[in-house]
Amino acid sequence: MTAQLIDGKAIAQKLRMEVADAVMKRTALGKMQPTLATVLIGDRPDSAAYVASKQKACADLGMGSVNHTLPADANQSQVEDLVKKLNDDRRVSGILVQLPMPAHLDEERVLSLISIEKDVDGFSPLNIGRLAQKGREPLFVPCTPFGCIYLLEQVGVKLEGANAVVLGRSNIVGMPAALLLIGRNATVTVCHSRTRDLPDVVRNADIVIAAIGRTEMVRGSWIKPGAAVIDVGINQVVDSTRKSGHRLVGDVCFDEAKEVAGWITPVPGGVGPMTIAMLMKNTLHAAEIQET
Repeated sequence: MTAQLIDGKAIAQKLRMEVADAVMKRTALGKMQPTLATVLIGDRPDSAAYVASKQKACADLGMGSVNHTLPADANQSQVEDLVKKLNDDRRVSGILVQLPMPAHLDEERVLSLISIEKDVDGFSPLNIGRLAQKGREPLFVPCTPFGCIYLLEQVGVKLEGANAVVLGRSNIVGMPAALLLIGRNATVTVCHSRTRDLPDVVRNADIVIAAIGRTEMVRGSWIKPGAAVIDVGINQVVDSTRKSGHRLVGDVCFDEAKEVAGWITPVPGGVGPMTIAMLMKNTLHAAEIQET
């Protein structure tokens, strides 16, 4: 293996310890405990598991958490009324509405209602708009792309002047990641399903962030020697050697890419742990800015 493994689990744990220390110092001074409010609509098992993991992280770091669960058939007014109530609750530092919402709900309307000072997921149009504008800073950045950039910076990958390719243009990962890279003076190409000669485009990249949702799509032959590869993908494949009958892989063919890349994240254990760590960092920040 020629690539240096980017250990997202270890980097996330270090960040979590820093957040926990800051929370402990706050509470020792009598300041309000940072508290995350989660909103879960419906009974999707994966969404419920994500919310539970966020609540556990809060408890582990000495932060508070409150969960509000609405039925899958909750109407738009019910969801919006709950968000407004949480906006007005001074005990709540940050609000996270678990995505995806049921199809009959207008996600954009719900997200736009979250107070910019409590938008710890970073999806508010105001925060995204600030991220996109030169000379302006968002209060919060979406957690997964924030984690991707943090990983690159922690291992010393130079972003300024680098050619970066982002595979995927979602509002959750691809577009914010591209904007973050631009803000750090990288030259960025955003690729998608209609990009021509995709392997050739990727081969020119010093940095690759793969968030396209296709199992092991990016092959080793696509990677520029020495490039930094951040794999956001989480895909399940059959594996009869595992007790579960399956294993998780990314959007990058790890076994091939590791022989060419300079740095690479594994799946699992790469970007995944960073998402919740960044959410905790954002929730702490929310508590800090609301007391000023």
